[in-house]
Amino acid sequence: VAVLPARTASPGPDTAPGAATGNTTRAAADKAAGSAADTAAPSRRTGKRRPSRNLVLAVLCLLTLVLGGFAGWAHGRAQSLRDDPAVRNTALTDPARTSEIKTQTEKAVTALFSYDHAAPAAYDKAVRTLLTGKAVAQHRALLGAVRTRADQQKAVITTTVTDSAVERIDGDRARVLVYADQSSVSTAGTKDSKDTKNSKDTKDSKNSKGSEGGQQAQDQGTYAGAMFAVDVVLSGGRWLVSGIDTFGR
Repeated sequence: VAVLPARTASPGPDTAPGAATGNTTRAAADKAAGSAADTAAPSRRTGKRRPSRNLVLAVLCLLTLVLGGFAGWAHGRAQSLRDDPAVRNTALTDPARTSEIKTQTEKAVTALFSYDHAAPAAYDKAVRTLLTGKAVAQHRALLGAVRTRADQQKAVITTTVTDSAVERIDGDRARVLVYADQSSVSTAGTKDSKDTKNSKDTKDSKNSKGSEGGQQAQDQGTYAGAMFAVDVVLSGGRWLVSGIDTFGR
């Protein structure tokens, strides 16, 4: 009994077709493998492109968040700017109104802080018509004693506004910084000095000379500069002084 296949002779011309068939089979297999490789290549390329697309999406999402946050911040910032008093301050944007306030305030300050003992009616009218609110008591505290001394010394007090600046305007209210020169001249010095010269009391002669010198100093006048702020309010078409700020002085 034969266990192993019988050994045949070397292939000759009769076995060539079988060899050709083997070559054809291998060629077909190689072609199939090439096709499979070509098919796998796009998949690999597609797989490589997916991370890039995901990265782009991630960047876009991040930009959306950033821009959204910036938009929220910008809106809040714009609102805060609109609410800022400096933006509401129409003194920066309305020169006509600013000029009107400056002019009326300067006239009011001149009238309210000037006094002539011989013509008190003008001063009284200014107090009655140009002051309102807490400014009435503030003005009385500042000028009440001054008026009393002016009447005693027969003095003339003159206030001249040298400059002013509207600090802010908010609707029908405004605040104005005022720079002014003030002078006070007494007309009682001459009479008092004559009375002193005619005094027969030799014991007080030295004091009389001192008094004479003091009266002459009053005749020459006293001068001072002042800086303060006034709050004004629009009432009946006029700007009235509603507050006086001497900055703690």
